[in-house]
Amino acid sequence: MKIEKKLIKELVDYLDEFNLSEIEYGNSDVKIKVSKKISSTVASAEIKNIKTSENQEKEIEKGTKVTSPIIGTAYMAAEPGGKKFIEVGKKIKKGNTIMIVEAMKTMNHVPSPKDGTVTKIFIEDGQPVEFGQLLILID
Repeated sequence: MKIEKKLIKELVDYLDEFNLSEIEYGNSDVKIKVSKKISSTVASAEIKNIKTSENQEKEIEKGTKVTSPIIGTAYMAAEPGGKKFIEVGKKIKKGNTIMIVEAMKTMNHVPSPKDGTVTKIFIEDGQPVEFGQLLILID
């Protein structure tokens, strides 16, 4: 029986290309199974991210959530390089613009739902946002 190195190399390349941990090939004459060990550092990084998310959820429960009313691009100022509408620690009044979400060339001002202090900003200037995505937290 001849070992088909070219076929094995091709299967190993597929593992990396498609992010697989195991692949099997067979026909009537030969059967080849190639697998790789999943790194434990990846698994521990995923666990760390899950714990961080749980801590963030507890922190979010302490304030008023302001979410995006539409899909678009969020801007923190009225013009590029302009003064930002809000910053962490800044006091705001109900109805003040906290940011602009641009959709289809229309600038939509997002108002503050209450008086308070901005405790956390979850997005960056110019970042695409989804409907209902958390933008800021007001305490």
